[in-house]
Amino acid sequence: MDWGLFAIFLAACGAAATTGSMFMPGAWYRGLSKPGWTPPDWVFPVTWTVLYLSSAVAAARVAPLEGSAYGMAFWAMQIAFNTLWTPVFFGLHRIRAAFVIMLGLWIAVAGTMVSFWQLDWIAGALFVPYLIWVTIAGALNASVWARNPNEAAQATG
Repeated sequence: MDWGLFAIFLAACGAAATTGSMFMPGAWYRGLSKPGWTPPDWVFPVTWTVLYLSSAVAAARVAPLEGSAYGMAFWAMQIAFNTLWTPVFFGLHRIRAAFVIMLGLWIAVAGTMVSFWQLDWIAGALFVPYLIWVTIAGALNASVWARNPNEAAQATG
């Protein structure tokens, strides 16, 4: 693995992670109705740390390979949607818009996983937990949207 490439991809992940510290859940999120299966707050930073490290390793493995263009394009797409979701949900309180972003993120993560798997099965496998987590996060986003229709309506008005 090229450690320089890893550092570049990790820096991109770090930029995405920064939105989590800039747009903290806060009182607004605590006041929303959430399903009983909502993970405790401490799970999110731990999970994202592991996922970002795995994502950077996977990208560094695939980037120098011939035929990696689609995989790298999907990787760029997923990190862009990943970066966008937090400020839209926690900053703007746009639950519905955040869910649309989450759908794009899911597609991008699935596309990255499949593209990477075709070139390097380890890189593809490193994206499996990410897809599982984004599926859970998407279901949580959808549930919060459904449980808080007044909040969703206020944010769009």
